[in-house]
Amino acid sequence: MTQNNKKLVTHSGSFHTDDIFACATLSLFLEKKSEQFEIIRTRDEGIITSADYVFDVGGIYDPEKNRFDHHQKGGAGKHDDGIEYSSFGLVWDKFGEALSDSKETKDIIERRLVEPIDAFDNGMNLVELKHKVVPYLIQHMFLSMHLTWREDGSKIDEMFLKGVEIAKEILKREIIQTRDMLLAKDTLVKIYESTEDKRIIVLDKKYPYEEILNNFSEPLYVVFQRQDENKFWEVEAVRDNFKSFINRKNFPQAWAGKRDEEIVQITGVSDAIFCHRGLFMAIARTREGAIKLAELALLG
Repeated sequence: MTQNNKKLVTHSGSFHTDDIFACATLSLFLEKKSEQFEIIRTRDEGIITSADYVFDVGGIYDPEKNRFDHHQKGGAGKHDDGIEYSSFGLVWDKFGEALSDSKETKDIIERRLVEPIDAFDNGMNLVELKHKVVPYLIQHMFLSMHLTWREDGSKIDEMFLKGVEIAKEILKREIIQTRDMLLAKDTLVKIYESTEDKRIIVLDKKYPYEEILNNFSEPLYVVFQRQDENKFWEVEAVRDNFKSFINRKNFPQAWAGKRDEEIVQITGVSDAIFCHRGLFMAIARTREGAIKLAELALLG
């Protein structure tokens, strides 16, 4: 230990996704401030009491003193929608905005990533199981890092720190994705407002349109140029809800799975390439061809 290092303390032993992400959040926050720190996993009350940041241990929630436990009687409060906080949510509530440089970014990531982890840690199901196969959640990925009965138990702290590094990368990417989505918001709204037939929205770039265009009732198809090496043009069906797989309007059933000459013959679009058998996406070589496919799909 170095005298000037900030001490980030959590419990020793088994770890969960909430303490991994709480640690990742604090690590990124301190790295952003160019502050040195060390991560300590312990149950030693003396070390816990003297720490600069304590999360998921200690029996205290006091954000002013950087104490972020939720295991005490009565917990540590709830999100606005009733989901109880875990250590991740408590840490994110205080430092998320400073880390992401935006309250809007902080709030979106809270709904997308933080609350599902908080819910899982508190034993709350967010999805209804309809099949024998269950979703493989981000929590299961970190559970896979637990040591088995055949492995050396002394490596548990090493595995925790590996988990923290992975969580840091996920958080950094979520912040980038959310920032860039918000930067595209005004552009997408302007494109929508200037489009005469709002059933087909043509984009000049592949903006993350899903959450934004879903706020308008008219759009059925979105046209954009793909970012791969071929630079083909794609038409996507707008989903009824961006969280579902239900399209507002499918492509014609006769197009399902057709490609090359077959899709050209069926549609009459000379540069048509492919239509997905799920009827949510079609591709053409040119912008004009993609728009024509969208126009035909409106009639189908």
